[in-house]
Amino acid sequence: MTPAARPAQPFTAGHPAPALPTRPDRPEYVMAPPDAHAHTVSGELAQEIAEQAAREQLIRQLGIPTGASDLYDEFASRMALEAGFAYGMVNLFLGKQTFIGLHNPPAESGFVIVQRTMSRANGWCPEVVKRRMALPLYNVHASPRFSGNAVVDAVGIQSYFGAPLLHPESGICVGTVCVVDPEPRHVSEARRLRDIVVATGREVMATFIDQSARH
Repeated sequence: MTPAARPAQPFTAGHPAPALPTRPDRPEYVMAPPDAHAHTVSGELAQEIAEQAAREQLIRQLGIPTGASDLYDEFASRMALEAGFAYGMVNLFLGKQTFIGLHNPPAESGFVIVQRTMSRANGWCPEVVKRRMALPLYNVHASPRFSGNAVVDAVGIQSYFGAPLLHPESGICVGTVCVVDPEPRHVSEARRLRDIVVATGREVMATFIDQSARH
């Protein structure tokens, strides 16, 4: 178990984090009706828009909750506690990243209290959705590619482990599960922590499907 993490500064215990800034190199795209007069979009952006539309349609078809859920809060808490991390999320990719499952540290801990939504341009979950594979970052500063992120400064995160929520029939990724913490981990822990989030992601997706079949 990692020793207790040091509080992130300058935030005050129990106070919600401010809205995270949007990185200019990763703009957030919001779904909108087609505009016959709009300029032709790039192939990459067109693919992103199509994937987002398919993702949102599948979320509706399965009846996945799009707000706070006690059931998925339990998944997030169990995952965070098993990993020994301060935060855990079950994250749907809608207009924003939406944490239908969320585990925060205690309000009196001095850590930032994370809210239920975040821009799709921030954090490392967008990379997980894009690559459709788990992303183990035992120390986000170990790789320049992942070190520069608004979350690092705003929440003080130094370790991240995330896995995609993949629908087995369609292959669509509806979101992620992840754990994050203000302290880095040792590389020797990486496989165990990755396995925890991967197993949780599979269980969450199985629950989505099971809940859908019941209705």
